[in-house]
Amino acid sequence: MKVVASYNVKGGVGKTTAAVNLAYLASARGRRTLIWDLDPQGAATYLFRVKPKVKGGSAKLVGGARPVEAALKGTDFHGLDLLPADFTYRNMDLDLARSHHKAGKAARALARLLRDLPDDYDVVFLDTPPSLSLVSENVLRAADLVLVPIIPTVLALRTFDQLAEFVDALDRDRPRLRAFFSMADRRKALHREIIADLPRRREGVSPTAIPALSVIEQMAVRRAPLPAYAPNSPAARAFESLWSEIAELLPA
Repeated sequence: MKVVASYNVKGGVGKTTAAVNLAYLASARGRRTLIWDLDPQGAATYLFRVKPKVKGGSAKLVGGARPVEAALKGTDFHGLDLLPADFTYRNMDLDLARSHHKAGKAARALARLLRDLPDDYDVVFLDTPPSLSLVSENVLRAADLVLVPIIPTVLALRTFDQLAEFVDALDRDRPRLRAFFSMADRRKALHREIIADLPRRREGVSPTAIPALSVIEQMAVRRAPLPAYAPNSPAARAFESLWSEIAELLPA
């Protein structure tokens, strides 16, 4: 089983959009897939029409009092399950620290929970909250691959550099980082320049750019992944291209 996290310290950059659409494409291409919505706002859970509730909440889940498998929900899409968000996830940092008194254990608690999942999952996507916290350290240690959506601006690139430095400083369990352009507007000269230049200069930056289009915003109205209702749109094709890159990094 491979673990892919959609993560950025900044909010509003397309983490949930990427996690939902890529998880859908992974399942549509034959991989048994789970998406875990770790964000207490529960956007991914909402998009999959599932109630944002986990019995016992964050404390029992991360403390091991309730099996992870008991919280799993099916979705409307074959081969794609969801571990929903719960508003108590806003306290997950505290719950991790309380349940695991040793710092090393607290930082690897989510990785241990993921190992308890059924063996039939091929890939797990983690939709993460925007923060740099104990939860995000858990995510970085649990993931095999971290997808980092970046808006093609100078400040967004600086945030990616800071994340790369943080990952390099981890003593072990370092994930592979893969940045991709999100909310790209090719009408803007700066966006075009960064999209064309950065993948040539920086290892780990995908040339794929997810456009800023209204068809993506309709996900919240239709409550479905983009490729399910607009498979031929340029945005859906961009996600297809991104999934093809990821699939090569995660051999079946």
